[in-house]
Amino acid sequence: MRVLETTEATRSRMSRQSSRDTGVEMALRRVLHAAGLRYRVHRRPLKGVRREADIVFGPAKVAVFVDGCFWHGCPEHATWPKRNSAFWREKIETNRARDRNTDARLEEAGWVSVRVWEHESAIEAADRVAAIVAARRPARPRADPIS
Repeated sequence: MRVLETTEATRSRMSRQSSRDTGVEMALRRVLHAAGLRYRVHRRPLKGVRREADIVFGPAKVAVFVDGCFWHGCPEHATWPKRNSAFWREKIETNRARDRNTDARLEEAGWVSVRVWEHESAIEAADRVAAIVAARRPARPRADPIS
């Protein structure tokens, strides 16, 4: 087992990092819900694949992942820590590889994977997600008008 040399302040800060229901994720969900979209949260889109999407639109087969800039190596905002740098570089690169693998597995199964960075505007991200969901929704048969 690898033991990291870290300060108490760092340990405390990292232990408070939430992986579910983050502020960014909640803001995105509020905008999507206000737009009339309904979804499931924190679900595995594919049986047998231990990867959980933050927001899932089942019938449209759209899985939304809200990625943190640090944890997923955002090209705009990622930083490489100086302390334990080899550990963190390996950790973040492993996360990136897992994200690519998840996207590929979903695509093979007919799903669309949408990645939203934590720095993105919730409104812009919701617009992007809504457009993808609308394009992939199965067409509903029209009801015959009542005579």
